[in-house]
Amino acid sequence: MRVFFVALALLWCSGFSFGQNPLLEPDFRQSAEKFTALLYHLDQNYVDSVNTDKLVEDAIIHMLAELDPHSVYIPAEDVEKANEGLEGNFEGIGIQFNIVKDTITVVSPISGGPSEKLGIMAGDKIIFIEDEPVAGVGITNADVAKRLRGDKGTKVNVSIRRRGSRDNIAFEIIRDKIPIYSLDAAYMASPKVGYIKLNRFSKTTMQEFHDAIHRLKMQGMEDLILDLQGNGGGLLNTSIELADQFLKRGDLIVYTEGRNYPRRESRATANGDFLEGRLVVLIDEGSASASEIVSGAVQDWDRGLVIGRRSFGKGLVQRPIPLPDGSLVRLTTQKYYTPSGRCIQKPYSEGKQAYYMEKFERFEKGELLTLDSLQMPDSLKYLTDRKRIVYGGGGILPDIFVPVDTTYNAKLNSDLIRKGVLNTFSITYTNNERKKLLRNYPDVETFIEQFDVSDAIVELKKFAAAEEIDWDEEDYKKASTMIDARLKAMIARNLWDISAYFQVFNPYWKSYQKAMDVLEKNTYGTYNLAKTEF
Repeated sequence: MRVFFVALALLWCSGFSFGQNPLLEPDFRQSAEKFTALLYHLDQNYVDSVNTDKLVEDAIIHMLAELDPHSVYIPAEDVEKANEGLEGNFEGIGIQFNIVKDTITVVSPISGGPSEKLGIMAGDKIIFIEDEPVAGVGITNADVAKRLRGDKGTKVNVSIRRRGSRDNIAFEIIRDKIPIYSLDAAYMASPKVGYIKLNRFSKTTMQEFHDAIHRLKMQGMEDLILDLQGNGGGLLNTSIELADQFLKRGDLIVYTEGRNYPRRESRATANGDFLEGRLVVLIDEGSASASEIVSGAVQDWDRGLVIGRRSFGKGLVQRPIPLPDGSLVRLTTQKYYTPSGRCIQKPYSEGKQAYYMEKFERFEKGELLTLDSLQMPDSLKYLTDRKRIVYGGGGILPDIFVPVDTTYNAKLNSDLIRKGVLNTFSITYTNNERKKLLRNYPDVETFIEQFDVSDAIVELKKFAAAEEIDWDEEDYKKASTMIDARLKAMIARNLWDISAYFQVFNPYWKSYQKAMDVLEKNTYGTYNLAKTEF
């Protein structure tokens, strides 16, 4: 970066001028020459030594901060990591882990990864990495990633302590590409209703979705709950492909426009996997960007019901701009619009911090408890294909509002989650009882029906006391349903996978309950959708 800008400065000082390029506007040429000249003189004449790399990076960051919250700079060393979620993979040994009592504890090996193939198991504790002790030394998540991630084909030696084994077990692990799954769960919520939970929109999302849909159809699925709660988005093209799964040929999915980008429309192909059947999309204040494209298209075409709370409100499209030193800028170049013409981007004139804090302030304003607190002017009203009113200007407003569960904010529940006690205890409890639990509950369905969490709650109270958590019985009574359900779901996750967590916990979640009520009590057809009978 420094060489690049100093070279420009030398060209400028030796007689080269941006003015020689007729494609550049005069104001831009003057600004570029001004910046380059200053950078050159700082490098050559400033009283102290100057880190021009840092100066340029700081200048870029501050320039982008003046634009919008989603135009960001990514240093060269962070580009690969920043793209992992979108690419759908990273390179490493393939484990999900937690640091429990200063020890790296395997929550689960990632399916198909090198650790699973070698027989590393949930509950294993990593004591040494390359003969260096990593237990009881204050290791952090970043330290673990630095030591265990690495290029495909490279080796790392770990020593593991396993419950029931007297001696540590040594493994030589050859690193490989590890998938980052965008699909958290796919299961039959009832004999005819399928459920799919997506956490992001990446390059692998559609293959995961196709596999899940086909599997659920084989199990008798007729209707679908698509859960996009907390899904912050991802790739624009993936959101278009997902919306295409539900719409008929020629239906407009989304269009984009920018100052130097003409209107570009994306339409459905009728090649979708779920063109028939009732559809419910779950959203909340954490659903953003690509999630809003899908839910907006479903809502505007009256293809399904959107249930939950107002989504985040990100209607801007970023384009990756590579810089000469390998760094990257994700630059906002366009806005996107739903089929009815809605731009759902919320205001950002008050700055980046206020922009991101807005979704947390909705609770204080009462919006998460009742829609009456949200005033939407007539200028933000749009009509769907069936003349239903929908709104733009700040997220997707659901067809059916579901208030936030306030027991989630009970102090005891909050402390158990925020301080990591519930997670740490669930891992410890599962590791201690794993063989017994799997013997008594061989599958998720049996676990849901028969496992009584009350004994585990007794142990949790003792564990919480040791972690200096004040267990107030009145507070527990208020939040007992939520705490019990979450603990049971976490134990299921530790025994099987993340899908088991949602299968156990969802029936206690209000948005999910509402979706099931609408589908099973047959009130779906009262909302004047394009299709009411199937």
